[in-house]
Parts: sequence; structure tokens; C-alpha cells
Amino acid sequence: MNRIKSIDIVRGLVMVIMALDHVRDLLHTTAQTLDPTNLSTTTAPLFLTRWVTHFCAPIFVFLAGTSAYLSVQRGENRAFFIKRGLWLVLLEFTVITFGIWWDIHFNVFLFQVIAAIGLSFVVLGLLYRVPSKTLGIIGWSIVVLYGALSRLPISTPLVGMLYSVTALPLSATKTLVMGYPLLPWLGIMLIGYGTGPLFEYSSQERKTLFWKWGLVLLSLFVVIQLAHNSLFPNQLSEQKDALFKVLYFLNVSKYPPSLLYVLLTLGGMFLLLSLAERGENAATRFLNTYGKVPMFYYLVHWYIIHSLMFVVLFAQGFGVKDFEFGFGFGRPKATNGLPLLGIYGVWIGVVLVLYPLCKWYGNYKKSHPEKAWLRYL
Repeated sequence: MNRIKSIDIVRGLVMVIMALDHVRDLLHTTAQTLDPTNLSTTTAPLFLTRWVTHFCAPIFVFLAGTSAYLSVQRGENRAFFIKRGLWLVLLEFTVITFGIWWDIHFNVFLFQVIAAIGLSFVVLGLLYRVPSKTLGIIGWSIVVLYGALSRLPISTPLVGMLYSVTALPLSATKTLVMGYPLLPWLGIMLIGYGTGPLFEYSSQERKTLFWKWGLVLLSLFVVIQLAHNSLFPNQLSEQKDALFKVLYFLNVSKYPPSLLYVLLTLGGMFLLLSLAERGENAATRFLNTYGKVPMFYYLVHWYIIHSLMFVVLFAQGFGVKDFEFGFGFGRPKATNGLPLLGIYGVWIGVVLVLYPLCKWYGNYKKSHPEKAWLRYL
């Protein structure tokens, strides 16, 4: 089975957008002090810079599930998913953890999207014989019922980590932060797996089906948001102007992912998939280069961005003695970083630097199908 270009194109787009969020995290002047989605303190450009990146993780996880389904059709077995899943968890807590924090003491372990995908692959391996339609139904059930489940009293920290954003002390100095609790993200991956059969249709049929699915999910988002605003009109009326009323309508919860968040992001994803089925052009070829090697891109981009962060700090007069690791990425508490316009400039530069690297690795991977280890990176 050949690669489906629309998957790689959309995945490439979200990888490019994801880099914007990580540049903002590590380099924006207010990244350590201001929540960009807090409408009482943020600005519209900052809010939208963060908001657009909300689409990245659920699309990435959904398409991982879809790719898993297509892998099964190519003959991959249970062992592959379990091994790949455990490999991703290992990467998360070693190479990726260091890339994020640059802390040689590893005082903070962040369970985020790669580990969530990894453990979800393990679950998929255990459920290997369950029909895709059944897994899709289970996935949607998890997403719909998750809001009620997340309000249940947490019996133990370990159980709570399955469905709640939490921090678990591992020792006097080390902490595990559960940024991506497994249950809701597993639900999104199962939805992707259950939707896999749609990708076996012809390109023209997929284009129509994806457009319809996108409109359905976005319509549900609008209906539920309107119903919520009619029940709680004061929250909307408190916004300072018409623009912020729109931002309030679009503001959805990612940590943990709410039903509205999933409907909005997956609805947008289906529209993007439909557009990606409309033909090849320079933009789609550019994005396809990133989308074919997502893990390679993900690993390398952290190291490039973090290196640039230290270049900026040195340029602003800080020295090694000023760096504060742990939760601070190494950034000093004193004012540092770049304004939002500078963030966009660095982001564009990072994406362009990654292009030849991803193109080289994609060609190497394609020309060496005999190297089994390449399937894991």
C-alpha cells in the first residue's frame, strides 16, 4: 500500500505550526509569566498564536492512529505496535526530555504527546484483534464521556494520571508531570484508528467524505458552544469587545482535552484533509517533506530551538551562571527573550533550516527499506 499524501501533507502542516508554539515557549518574553489563552491578560495576536497550535497534538495523535490502521493492512503485527510504543516512551523520557529542558540532572520528566502516543500504541497492540469500527466507537465514547470521568474523585495519584493533568513527585528533586493523561489521548488515537477504513476509498471519495465529516464536527462544536453561552451569558458579556467575544467562543480546553476541543480540532483536520486531496502543488510538496518524517523532525526541532534560545540569552548579556534549569528551560528569571514578531522570525528560520535535513532523511529512509530500525524513527 502506497503512502497517502494527504496524511503526510496535513501532518507536515501541523509539524510546522507546532514549531511556532515551541519557539514561543522557549523564547517569548512573556512565556514564563503569562497564559496566552487567559482572555483577561492576553492580547489577540498572542492568543491566536497559541490557539492555532491547539490543532497540532490531536491531529498528530489521530493520524498516528490512522497510520496504525494502514500499517495493519500492510501486515504489521501486534509485536510491532508494542515495541514501537515502548520505544516512543523511552525516547520521551530520554532524548526528548533533555531536548526540552537541557537539564543533565533530569529533574523534570514531562509525559506529553510522544509518550501518550507510545502507550496508546501499546494498547492498540493489546487490542490488535478488535475490529477497527469497534475501536472507533470506544474512542468516541471515551472522548464524549471523559468530561464526566475527569470530575470523579481521584482514588490514587497513579489512577489520576490516567485522566488528569497532574504532577507526581518521584523524589525530593525529581517530578513527573502528566501533561497528556493517557485516557483522552488514547480516545483520540482510537478514533483515528477507527476512521482508517475511510482512507481506503479513492481520492475523490475521500475528499467528499472528509469535507462532510469536518462540517459535521464543526457544526456540533458551534451548537454546543451556543448552548453553553445561552446557559452562562454573563461569561460572554464580560469580554471587553466584539473581538474578544469571538476569542471567548473559540477558547477551548486542551489540558486536559475537552469534547469541544476535540470537535473543533478534528473538524478542522477533516477540512484540511479534504483540501489536501485536491491535488499537488509547491505548498503540498513542501509540507509533504516534513510529514513523511515526523519523528525525525520532532526530535531535531527541539535541539535547534533550544540552541537558539541560548544564543539569544548570550546576546542579551546573560551567562551560564544565570541559567535556571528544571521547569525554566534554562531561562533566567530576569526579563529575557524576544517579542512576538521576533518569535515569528525565529520560527520561519527554524522551519527552513529543518527542510533540507528532513528531505535528506526522507530520501535516506526511502532508499534503505532493508534497514528495519528506520521504521521506528
